[in-house]
This record gives sequence, structure tokens and C-alpha cells, in this order.
Amino acid sequence: MTEPGPRRTAWLGVAGGVLVALMSAALAGPESLEAPQSPQSPDATATRAVEGLLALYDFGVADGDRVVPDRSGVGEPLDLEIDRPERTRRRDNRLFIRKPVTITSREPARKINDAVRSSGSLTVEAWIRPRDDRQSGPARIVTLSADTVRRNVTLGQDGERWDLRLRTTSTSANGLPSTATGKSVRTVLSHVVATRDASGNAQIWVDGRRVASKKVRGELTAWDRSFRLCLANEVGGDRPWLGELHLVAIYGRALSAAEIRRNHAAGASADSPPPGLARAAPQHHFDARIAPILARHCLECHDSEEKKGGLDLSRKDAALAGGRSGKAIVPGDLEESLLWEEVEADEMPKKRTPLSPREKKLLREWIENGAPWTTDVIDRSAVALELPAEWVRRLTVPEYIATVRATLGVDVADEAREILPPDLRADGFSNTAYNLNVDLRHVEAYARLAEIIVERMDALEFAARFTKSRKLTDDNMREFIAKMGKWVFRGPLDGHEIDTLRGISTTVASAGGDFEEATRFILEAMLQSPRFIYRLEDQRGDGSLRLPGDHELAARISYIIWGGPPDRELARAADEGELTDPETVRAHVKRMLADPRGVERSLQFASEWLDLGRLENLRPDPERFPAWDDELAADMRRETLAFFEDLVWKQKRPLSELLNAQFTRATPRLARHYGLDPERGEAVEGSELARYDLSEVPSRGGLLTHGSVLTIGGDDASMVTRGLFVLHDILAGEVEDPPPGVDTTPVPAKEGMSRRDVSEQRLANPSCGGCHARFEPFAFGFEKYDGLGAHHEKDEHGNQQREDGEILFPGAEKAVPYRTTAELMNLLATSEPVRENVARKLTQFALGRPLIEADGPALEKILAEARKGGDDYGSLITAIVLSDLVQWTRTESD
Repeated sequence: MTEPGPRRTAWLGVAGGVLVALMSAALAGPESLEAPQSPQSPDATATRAVEGLLALYDFGVADGDRVVPDRSGVGEPLDLEIDRPERTRRRDNRLFIRKPVTITSREPARKINDAVRSSGSLTVEAWIRPRDDRQSGPARIVTLSADTVRRNVTLGQDGERWDLRLRTTSTSANGLPSTATGKSVRTVLSHVVATRDASGNAQIWVDGRRVASKKVRGELTAWDRSFRLCLANEVGGDRPWLGELHLVAIYGRALSAAEIRRNHAAGASADSPPPGLARAAPQHHFDARIAPILARHCLECHDSEEKKGGLDLSRKDAALAGGRSGKAIVPGDLEESLLWEEVEADEMPKKRTPLSPREKKLLREWIENGAPWTTDVIDRSAVALELPAEWVRRLTVPEYIATVRATLGVDVADEAREILPPDLRADGFSNTAYNLNVDLRHVEAYARLAEIIVERMDALEFAARFTKSRKLTDDNMREFIAKMGKWVFRGPLDGHEIDTLRGISTTVASAGGDFEEATRFILEAMLQSPRFIYRLEDQRGDGSLRLPGDHELAARISYIIWGGPPDRELARAADEGELTDPETVRAHVKRMLADPRGVERSLQFASEWLDLGRLENLRPDPERFPAWDDELAADMRRETLAFFEDLVWKQKRPLSELLNAQFTRATPRLARHYGLDPERGEAVEGSELARYDLSEVPSRGGLLTHGSVLTIGGDDASMVTRGLFVLHDILAGEVEDPPPGVDTTPVPAKEGMSRRDVSEQRLANPSCGGCHARFEPFAFGFEKYDGLGAHHEKDEHGNQQREDGEILFPGAEKAVPYRTTAELMNLLATSEPVRENVARKLTQFALGRPLIEADGPALEKILAEARKGGDDYGSLITAIVLSDLVQWTRTESD
């Protein structure tokens, strides 16, 4: 790479300040990224002002309902009607508007018009979340009007400003001149209040703070009594507003500053929130808070398998029934709840870390508030971690490579893998969002890669996709930056981002540079921006649900299916708001799965799920395994991926059949390692891996008999490690770590004592057997496979090896026997826990985070939808994309 010239060095010095500003947030990881702050939490003691209330809407209507009832209780109800309810979605008393609709009263809003004409004052209040800060017109949020030029009052959004148009005897019929704020629109839940008192003082308040004030002279007697009330549009349907409506209220007087702040403190609810746990949805509270406490501290001894003291806390009915000592949980009665008595005294869990003060507080409040238990069975695998439901996600190395290739047409795969720090595994995957931090090494790597990428590009050819002009004028560059940035950043830029990047072209122009040089520096800055490196979404962190924006949703879909950014067709659908239609989304999923990138992404999942990357670092004892080398390791990895691709994409079989499919794909060397005759392999066009029919080979069949998986047991083919792999990664079962101080040194096999004998001695030990019985029997069927997956009837000490056993599926009460490895594979492949866990693993990979208890209902729907499609990869991915886990967002608060 050549050294930069003097002029380039000078520009880098100025542009570097921009890059520092863009990257500073990324240095400490996602938590520090600049994002709009959410409004304060509701105050349980605050009550809403009711004097002078004329109309109130809280949108507690069901999806598809047309009528939005007036809940004010004042006079004749002024109900509203949604003209196209299919363009909206409703959840938790909020209305999500994704495409233009009108929400209008059928009759004139006479009770409002008459009251305001009489009082000469009014208040329009709205709890809202705009879709973006580019809606103009102004886009109508609340209006009493006839058309675009005749109105009594309108509260609207005009780009980054709130706008109040109010008709008086001194203004135009259109309410002009208006009262407008500065740049105060944010795409977070906002409390916007517009008032006008009898003296003519008009004010606009945002989140309890006055942001505009103006004298609007004249009388309100000019109001037209025939005008109707309309939300989210003009009455004629030509000034739409998109976003979330949480609450709208209209008063026949001007609320005082204290009343506005009190309404803000009360929150976006028509009723003041009651104290205690009732402020949160009971299911969300139990799933997100209580179930994890029980799973972490209680279920090791008190689940359906152990039931110490006769107490099972994993199931609702059993937990409320209690154990031999009496009632463990008495809803609403703390003193009679034996569980609380033990927990408060730090006597439970025994020989473990007691509950923290915060955990005790949550448990106490839960029991006092009636112990609402909304999950029949606690899924220990889903509640082992108490995690937020959403994360800001950095692109993984493969995603970065795919994003650069798709966005800019440059392949930097080799350089990225060499320069970028490797992604580390957490919770079974290396795309786990909370583990994808950015440190100084990343910053330096992204800067170097940005320069490499731009050097390989034809900057003018790329720029021509967004502008025909080569002028460095402000208007041209702002439009160019907005269009190019929208493509590079996978969504529209806000004004601040455009201003920041525009500063680079200004610097280049002032130093005598041209359009091409400005474009190059702007692209380098973009490639180092958090907007490119991260999959940024609006992370409000207030615990509420929201619909993701159109471009957020498009990025979610494309990274799930392709591991890369949206293509032009998906981006166009986002621009047009078409992704609100499930059938449109389904069609895009089908189209994208047919692309080779869909196959590549699925193989990334398989590699991550089975941790095939560890084969690159596997170093068996050369004295015991002299035939091992990197080539054999590569063959094992290629076998598993080719097998996965064959079954999933060519045969389109259910994913659970990965465990017992009677074929494999192998090189001649790997076939000989397995004891197969290379001459019997069926050649596959375009591949070095022949296909082997295993229907007559009882020792082989399915993923778990692949060398890539069996090597998990290490040189000694550990039954502990292999059994834990099946429990955790195939069945989603959980088992506690051994207590501190326990000797976990493996006991080796020897003459007269096979690995099975050692394991059975361990199971017979009261100190070990309780936990080891949950997973080691899964490995009994693999005793005949050595550390590298070769099959032997006797071990190296001459001990006869077995393959029979019995397994206890998680949550089951009775163990199921099996006689052979093949029977074990069939038991696993046909079991519901395996089917559920494969779906869970794929969902986790798609979301980039572990699933939590609150995700249970959505996962059940995914499983039901996938079953309709045959439980193959395509049906599962389609169900995941269309599920609430992708179509909705809940950000956790604490």
C-alpha cells in the first residue's frame, strides 16, 4: 500500500476528526452508542388531569377492529373509525400505523368545537412515537378540519419540528401563521402537548418541557362546528402520519404547566398506573424476572426429576401444591409461604450462593401480589440467563465480509479474516450480540479495511448510482450523501449524520480537491461509522413493545436469511412500506432462500451450532493417533457441511432427521477412517465428497456419528463431554456445574475397566450420580467410537465395548431404553425435545441472542407454523421471520 501524499495527509487530519466522532461511541461497545433517551418511567403516584377533558383515546382495540372508542366519559362519546384497519397493528394499548390510514369521527366533533368556542382555550395532548423525523406537510397527528386548507386546530409533524395550526378570528382559515418548535422531534415515545389559553398564549410542550411559545391573537369563535376529528391524517387522507399512537386527549381549557408535567409523569396510559407489579404485564414479569430466579437457584433440586422433599418448582400446579413439608408458595401470603421463609433466611439454596437482595425483593413482591404464574413449565434452558430481549449487534466477520461485498462490490474476505480480531463464542454461537464488542484493535482494523476497500473501488462509477452531478455544492452533496448513505447504512440518514459527512466534502473542496476525492473520503468515513459496523436499531430500553421500522425489518430479514444486507428489491419494499404485509414478506423469504446466499448462511448455522471451527485447533496425542493431520480435520468438517446441505437443500427433509439419516458424504481418506469401502461411494457432480448409503452400516448414520462431532469427547472419548453435548446442544437440557471443591479429574479406562464401567461407578456415587444421570447415558451409545470417531468393538486395553443404555429426556419421568447406537439415533430424531431444540438453536442464531422465558409463546408459534411446512429449513426460517420475535421488538428495562 502506498504512503499518502501531502494533500491526502492534510485532508486525513481534518476528516480524522469526523471519524473520531463517528467511532468514539463504538470503542466501549454497544452500550455506549448514542441513542435517543426514552421518557422517564411512569410515576405510580401521579394522576392525570381530568378537569375540562372532552375526548380521550387509548387505542385498546383489537387488531382488525375499526372503532376506536372515546373513553373520556364526557357527553356523547365521540368514537373514531379506522378506514383501513389492515394497515395497522395493535398491541398493549397502542396503535402501530405502518401505512396511511384515516381515523375519523363519523359525525362533526361538536362537543369539542362548542366547548372550545365557549372557553376560548384548549389543550391537545398526544403520547406518540413517530416512525421517522422526515414526515412533513405537516403530517397530521390530531386535526379538527375539513381539508388541507380549512381547519380549527391541527397538531402535526413537519420534519424535525412539531407544528400547531390554530384558527382564530385573526388567522387564516388554515390556522396560519402556525406555532412551531425547533428541532425537537425524536423517534422515541414522546409526550407532545399543545395549549392555547384565553389570552392567546400558545405553547408546545415535549416530555414535560416547554419548547415553543407564541401569541396567537384573535378569538376561537371562528371555529367551524361542522369539522370532524381525525387522527394520523387529514380528513381527506392526503397528509398521512406514520408511527405509534399511545394516547390522545383533548381538553376544553389550557392545562397548566404543573398539570402537563403531572400527565407526563403518569405515563402513556389512560389510567394512572397502579403501584407494585401491576404496572408490568404479569406474564412478562414472571417470564423475565421470577422464572429465571427459580431456574438458577431452585430447579437443581426441585424439578420434576429430583423433587427433593417432594417439591417440584418447575411446574405451576406442582409448585402451588407444595411438598412434604407443606405449601411452598401461598399466593398473597408471604408468612405462609415456606419457600420465602427458607430464602429469606438464606437456607435455600443449600450449599450454594444465596439469592441477592434484588432477587429476594422480586420474589417477595411476586408472592405478595398473588404469585401470578403464567408458564406451565419453566424451561431451564431459556431462563438460565437473565438477558435483555434485544441487543445492538456488531457485524460478525462473515457478516462484515458479506456486507462489503453486497454493498460496495468489493471482496475483502482474506484481508478481513487476517486483520479483524476473531469473533468469540458465547452461549454456543459467535454471533451472540452481547459478546460482539469493539475495542481499539477493531477500530484500527476497520480503518485499515476502509482504506483497502475504497482503493479497490471505482469511486465515480459507484457515485453515479446516486447522482449525475460532480459539483461540491451544498445542495448537491447533501442529496448525494443522503442517497449513498441510505444504501451504505441500510436505512435513511438523519440531518445530523448528513451534516457530519458533509463536513468532509467541505474540507476537500476548501483544499482544492474534487468530487472523486470527496466521495472516497466520505466512503471511508461511512465504512468506519457505527451505522455500518453495527446493525443499529432504536433501543429505547423502556421495556415496551414496538414495531421495528421498515428498514430495520428489512435488515433483520436479510441478515437472518443471507447474513448480509438487503438487496435492492427488499430495500425498495421497505421504502414502499410493503413489509407490513405478511404475504409480501413470505414471498421475499421464498425468493431469498432460493439465492445461493441462503445456502451459505445455513451452513454458517450448522458450523456454529456444532462448533466445527474447533477442528482447526484440534491436536490429538500423536502417539495414540498418528494418522491425524489437518487434512483429516478438514475432511471431517467438509463431511458434516456437505451432509447438512444434501439433506436440508437437496432433499428438503425435516431438520431432526439430521440425527438419523442413513447416508453421509466423505472423501476416500475419511471413508477409510470410518471403515467404509471408498469404491462403494457414489460420485457427486462438482464435489470431491462421494455419497455413501449407510442403510446397511449400523455403526454409522446421522450427525452424531460424524468424526466432527465425536471428537468433542477429546482423546479419551469422554462420556461426560459427549453426554453434555447431547444434553445441551441437541436437547436443550440444563445441569448445574459441580459444587466448588469437587474433584473432577477424569478417571481413565484401564484393563478390566472400560469407559462404560468408569461411568457407571460415577452414576452409582450419590455425590455425582444425581446430575451425571441426566447426561452421561446419552454417551453410552457412542462408547465404540474412539477420540477421533473410528469404530472399535474393543478399546485399546482390550475391554469389550457396549452401545446399549437408557435415556431420560428432559422433563420426562421415565427413562427410555435403547439397544444400539442406531436405536439411540432414532429415539433422538423422533423426539419432540430434539425438534424443539433444533428450532430453538436456529432461532437463537437468527436473532443473535439466547432465547429467554418470555420468548416461549413465540417459539411455540414458530414450531406450529414450521410443522405445517414439514419442519424443513425453509419452513423454519419463514416461521422465524414472520414471528413476533422478528416482527416486534421489546427492549428490556431494569
